[in-house]
Amino acid sequence: MRSKRSAPSPASWRNWSGLEHASGLEVHTPANAAEVAAVVREARESGRTVKTAGTGHSFTAIARPEHVQLLPHAMSGIVAVDRDAMMVTALAGTPLKTLNATLERLGLSLHNMGDIAEQTLAGAISTGTHGTGGQAAGLAAQVVGLELVTGTGEVLRASAEENPEVLELARVGLGALGVLTTVTFAVEPLFLLRAVEQPMGWDEGLGSFDEMTAAADHVDMYWFPHTDRLLTKRNTRMGTDLDAADPLPRWRGWLDDEFLSNTLFGAQTAALNRAPGAIPAANRLAARLLGPRSYTDVAHRVFTTSRDVVFREMEYAVPRAAGLEALRECRRVLEASALQISFPVEIRVAPADDVPLSTAYHRDSFYLAFHTHRDADHARYFALMEEVVKAHDGRPHWGKLHTRQADGLAALYPRFGDFLALRDRLDPDRVFSNAYLRRVLGD
Repeated sequence: MRSKRSAPSPASWRNWSGLEHASGLEVHTPANAAEVAAVVREARESGRTVKTAGTGHSFTAIARPEHVQLLPHAMSGIVAVDRDAMMVTALAGTPLKTLNATLERLGLSLHNMGDIAEQTLAGAISTGTHGTGGQAAGLAAQVVGLELVTGTGEVLRASAEENPEVLELARVGLGALGVLTTVTFAVEPLFLLRAVEQPMGWDEGLGSFDEMTAAADHVDMYWFPHTDRLLTKRNTRMGTDLDAADPLPRWRGWLDDEFLSNTLFGAQTAALNRAPGAIPAANRLAARLLGPRSYTDVAHRVFTTSRDVVFREMEYAVPRAAGLEALRECRRVLEASALQISFPVEIRVAPADDVPLSTAYHRDSFYLAFHTHRDADHARYFALMEEVVKAHDGRPHWGKLHTRQADGLAALYPRFGDFLALRDRLDPDRVFSNAYLRRVLGD
C-alpha cells in the first residue's frame, strides 16, 4: 500500500551545498513507521531503492535518492521522556534545533553536539556528526535506543536489552541498514557553559593546545590560512544554576554571529572568489579584527551557531597524538602550493567512543575540517589536504567530501566486516543503496 502522504512525481532533490542533485523521484512524506514500511516493501517488490533525505546538510551523496525519496518532516517531535533513566525518545525527522529547544523547556540537554543544528536526528547520527571534547563528542555515542525499518519492511527496535548488536552498529549506520524512525538519547539536566573566545598567534595556540584541552571541557580552534593567526574557543561547564547565565547582549550576538560571521563574511568570500590574489591580505585583516569575548549560556546556545554562507567541506579524524603535526604539515603543504584559501581550517578533538563506524572509534581523535566557498574550486585544495591526513591514518567524516573507497576504509575500521554482515542481514536486496554507499561499502 502506498503512503497516504505522497507527492506527485517526478520530483527533484538537491543538497544544501548544491553539489548533489537527483530528479525523476517518487516522493513520500510518511507520518509513522508503518507508512515507511509500506513504501519500503513496495520499492523492494518493484526492484527500486529508497533513501531518506532530510535537510541535505551532508556534502557527500550519502543521502542522494535514486528512485524513491522519503521526506522525514512529518515525523518530528519528542514522543517519550524517562526522567528516572534520563532518556528521551524523539522521532527521527526532528531537526536538532527543535530537539534542543524542546529539551531546554524540559530542563534537559544533550551532553555534547556539533556547531550546526539544522540536520535531522536521523541524518546527524547516521553520518557521525560530532562536537568537540566532553565525555562523548559524537551524537551517536549518546544514543541508547532506536527504531528502524529494515530493507524487508520489518519495524525493528534496538536497545541494550533488545537487538543490542543492531544498536551497536546502527548508531552510525550511513542510511545503509534501515530507515530510522525514532532515536533515544541519554540526556542530563540542562547546564550552562562558560564560553571564552580568544585570538592567538600560531605558535602560542599550538604550543598551548594540549593545556587548553586539559583545562576546558570543549575546545575549538580556527586557523586562518596565509596568516599566523588563530581563534580559540574554550567552553567550560558551569553547572545547572540557570540564574548564573550571562549571555551575550542581543546586539553583540547579532553583530558577531549574524552580521560579521554570515552577512559580511559571505559577501567578502564571494568577492574574493573573483580576486583570489587578495585573499592572504583579507585573511590577515579579518584575523586581526577578531576580538576576545566571553559569555555564559545554556549549552545548546553555546555549542551551535547559524551558518548562512553556503560552503563545501572535507573533514578527517586523525589519531589525537598525531594531530598537531598533521596540522603543521597541512600548513606546509598549503603554503608550498599556489592555492589561496579564504575559509578558516577548523580544529577539534574527541575522546574515543565505542560506535564501530564512528571516526573516533576506539581512539582519541583530532579533527581537521577544510572549507571553501561554494563557488570556489574545492577539488585541488581538498586533494592536497587529503593526502596529508591519509598518511596519518585519517578517517573521513561520512557526510563530508572525501575520495576513500571500501577497501581503504575497511583497513581503518576494525568492525567494518561486522557492519557489512549486519547490512546483509537487514538489507539483503540493497533497497537502501546508492552510488555513494556502493563506493564506501562495496556491493
